[in-house]
Amino acid sequence: MRRLLLCVLLALALPAPALAAGKVSAFFYPWYGTAARDGAYTHWAQLGHAPPDNIASSYYPARGLYSSSDRVVLAAQMEEIRGAGIDELAVSWWGAGSPEDERLPAIALAAHDAGLSVAVHLEPYDGRTVASTVADIAALRSVGITTFYVYRPLDLPLSEWATANDVLGNDVEVLAQTSLVGAASRGRFDGVYTYDVVTYGGNVFARLCAQARAKRLLCAPSVGPGYDARRGSLDPRVKPRRKGRTYDTMWRAAIAARADRVTITSYNEWHEGTQIEPAAPRQRHGRYSYACYDGAWGRSGAAAQTAYLDRTAYWSNAFRRSR
Repeated sequence: MRRLLLCVLLALALPAPALAAGKVSAFFYPWYGTAARDGAYTHWAQLGHAPPDNIASSYYPARGLYSSSDRVVLAAQMEEIRGAGIDELAVSWWGAGSPEDERLPAIALAAHDAGLSVAVHLEPYDGRTVASTVADIAALRSVGITTFYVYRPLDLPLSEWATANDVLGNDVEVLAQTSLVGAASRGRFDGVYTYDVVTYGGNVFARLCAQARAKRLLCAPSVGPGYDARRGSLDPRVKPRRKGRTYDTMWRAAIAARADRVTITSYNEWHEGTQIEPAAPRQRHGRYSYACYDGAWGRSGAAAQTAYLDRTAYWSNAFRRSR
């Protein structure tokens, strides 16, 4: 692990590829495991599901159930992500010593090899405080990571965030997941993002970015293809994909709002059905059936598997041109 961390330091110390105006970032989940590689179907089996036929998702991955510790898989994912015009991964991170923490060095190496930058999505792990988050950022900064997205920051006192962000200074960039721009400003965050594509639709982006500009904060609204977590978390809410129209609508709104960057929810959050990673065509696995991307931009069957990656490339280019 120490040797791998050294490799990450060396990789991240190299000059990053020059980015056109308007960064595109995608939230990335490194928490999946398989019985063959990891001893258990981690996350695929949550809520009592029994893989490989019965999984905790309304969709089934086109590459099959995979392990996030498999470097061959990681390399393939990074090439997909880069091909979609995405510049940065915001990697879900659940505290020091977590599985996501252990996998971060390999993800950073794979990302660098594909020309991608790496940020960290700081999740609300048990016992998280502002002080512990500052320590986390310092540790992650030591291996070359400088951009941090803080999920649910308003669970903790704004006065403590203000002090912490003053201490962190300009060496790092810290964005708050909230639509309350005034609160983010009081907490001395560098910007805001929304993540939740159900609560925050494209209709809030113009207001969000106008307020962020007034406060001199970065505006990084989150776009997504839809939401369906009924099998993943038993959440009954569904935001239909509408054959790609949901994704298009959110991208148009982000561009119209003059966003500083666009964040995508998500590359591979299969539990919530927000993924743009290729999904298998409609089929049954044992006695279980899964949704697919059929109909998205007129595609069906195998041609639909990569529909959302291809559309992301289209919108990423449109966004950069608009900037």
